[in-house]
Order: sequence, then structure tokens, then C-alpha cells
Amino acid sequence: MAQLIKIYEENPNPKEIKKVVDVLKRGGLVIYPTDTVYGLGCDITNIKALEKIARIKGVKLEKSNFSFICEDLSNLSDYVKQIDTATFKILKRALPGPYTFILPGSKSLPHPFKKRKTVGIRVPDNAITIEIVKQLGNPLVSTSIRDEDVVVEYTTDPELILEKWDNLVDIVIDAGYGGNEASTVIDLSEDEPVVIREGKGSLEIF
Repeated sequence: MAQLIKIYEENPNPKEIKKVVDVLKRGGLVIYPTDTVYGLGCDITNIKALEKIARIKGVKLEKSNFSFICEDLSNLSDYVKQIDTATFKILKRALPGPYTFILPGSKSLPHPFKKRKTVGIRVPDNAITIEIVKQLGNPLVSTSIRDEDVVVEYTTDPELILEKWDNLVDIVIDAGYGGNEASTVIDLSEDEPVVIREGKGSLEIF
């Protein structure tokens, strides 16, 4: 049975954030808000939790397209090869924000992702998510939660999310209704930026 925890984005309660972080540290799975859609995440360092998410999504962990949710750009070098000034300027301009950037993966990626040539990096503009990652001390591995309904691709109501995911996750954070538009995905792993998916993030800033 999952626990529904109410957290307000304007002023996230540190005690409630700590509850979420404690569950993540124990290998739990959490559904949490972002600046786009609700996401399903776990601690990047917990192999069992990573395997659980891969099973739920029906993918092999090594071949998954999960993103890494980071607090800011300071830890990028842990997961990404050295990037040039132009690329860094793009990241600095767009983040935090509703973008996922595909970047060349470094050799120090966590074990399950070692063979990856690229990684997806997110720094959402959402105080709850950022506080969780800050207290956890490492990124979340994340994937969006999709709805089977063709019209509403992403589930937006936390109580309905709880009903659907009750037996699969440990915590659902209720931060009010979520968005139903995914992040804009931009590949920065080659010489020129390539838009992989147009979502909530405006392309005008590029």
C-alpha cells in the first residue's frame, strides 16, 4: 500500500521531504511532481530499486531511457563527459526548466548504465523535486507515468495516481494537479542541438 503525502510546492515541509528521502534511501519508489508531468523515481545508487522501475516499465535496465533528475549542474561531471562552453551555456540558460537534455555519458556512470553512450539530464523547476534530490544527496532516476487513456497521456490527479499505483510504489506525493505535457527533449551529444521531442519547454530560448 502506497502512502499519499501532501506537500506544497511554495514551501515544502522539510519533515515531509525527509519522509520521502528516507523511503528512497531504503530502496523505495516514489511518484513525485515536476514542472511537467508526475514522475516515477528512485535513488540512482540503489540497484534493486532501479530494477523494480525497469520491471514496472517493461524494459531492460541497461537499455532503459530513464532520465537523471539533478539538483543543479554542479554534479554533471559525475555522469557526463566534459562538455564545451556553448553546450554549458545552453544548459545554464534552460535549467531549471521543462527540458531533458541528452548528453554524452561519462565512464563514471552507475554500474547498470555503464554501457550507455548518452544520458538524459533533467533539472526541473519544482521546489519539491529539488529539495528531495538535495536531501538525498544524489540524483533520482526518473521516468514519466503514462496513462493508458489516449486523450490524457499523463495522469494528473494524485488521488487517481494513488489508486492506479497503490501496489507498485511506496509513496505518491500530492502536490495538486500535475501537468499533462511532457518535457522538451533536446540532444546535445553531437555538434548541433537536435530536438527529439517538442514538449512544454519553448524552443525560442535556443
